[in-house]
Amino acid sequence: MKSKTKIHDGIVGVIYLTSVLLAVYINLNWLYLAGAVAVLQIMSMFTGFCPVYYLLNRTMSDKEQVNVA
Repeated sequence: MKSKTKIHDGIVGVIYLTSVLLAVYINLNWLYLAGAVAVLQIMSMFTGFCPVYYLLNRTMSDKEQVNVA
């Protein structure tokens, strides 16, 4: 089973890549999605809360809990 950190990095990377590709091919307003994810990552550094880790802790029933405030 993959670690939650690797899954988190994959999810966030896919969101960034998708946002950039949509901005290039559809509309530049999709860059706001990448900006929102970046803001959440910066906020989680101070608050300790990350929505992706929260969802991973709720859905993956293993003993490895990632610290979420």
